[in-house]
Amino acid sequence: MTIDYARARELMVEQQVRPWDVLDMAVLDVIGRLPREAFVPEAQRALAYADLELPLGHGARMMKPVLEGRMLQALQLQPGDSVLEIGTGSGYAAACLAALAREVVSLEIVPELASAARARLDATGLGVNVRIETADALQYEPGRQFDAVCVTGAVAQVPARFLSWLRPGGRLFVVRGQAPVMEAVRLGAGDGVNPGAAESLFETELDYLQGAEPVPQFRF
Repeated sequence: MTIDYARARELMVEQQVRPWDVLDMAVLDVIGRLPREAFVPEAQRALAYADLELPLGHGARMMKPVLEGRMLQALQLQPGDSVLEIGTGSGYAAACLAALAREVVSLEIVPELASAARARLDATGLGVNVRIETADALQYEPGRQFDAVCVTGAVAQVPARFLSWLRPGGRLFVVRGQAPVMEAVRLGAGDGVNPGAAESLFETELDYLQGAEPVPQFRF
């Protein structure tokens, strides 16, 4: 069966993403034209526009489209912005970020996922302003700051290092907390000593970044 991906993309925007309060026209335009199916493993391609998380292998999963939309909207990206993405995954979110901003540096801890995402970005021509680095974000030292930091996996607590990578006026999107009660928040750069106030955006549930899981509680 031949799938009309353009039609599926249109329905995804109108029936899933827009109804979940994604109203930023730039974000809707990007999600409505980028070929999400090109970033999905071939066995899952028929489900590229479904309201589902999709397995990528190596224990990773692709976010639901609605969460990707809310994440992109929350970052309030401008064409001149530089973005750090933590968790490359399929490479689709990096492609979306790259369409909205000037440059994207994307970190992926799993080498196989990093190389597959690079290949997808190159094949689609959507990665000219994306640099993928194989690195653990909890150990990474970028040596610079960014206008936005986008974390595609959950954290039990937001590492202070993530906030230190924001320029003044910068925005961090992250899902924090412990399942099943997690919240997506937007954090500001603050004053360099104290973080800006956290703006709670919505409740959701997301897989943890490797190494950012809750510390086990021992009971005696």
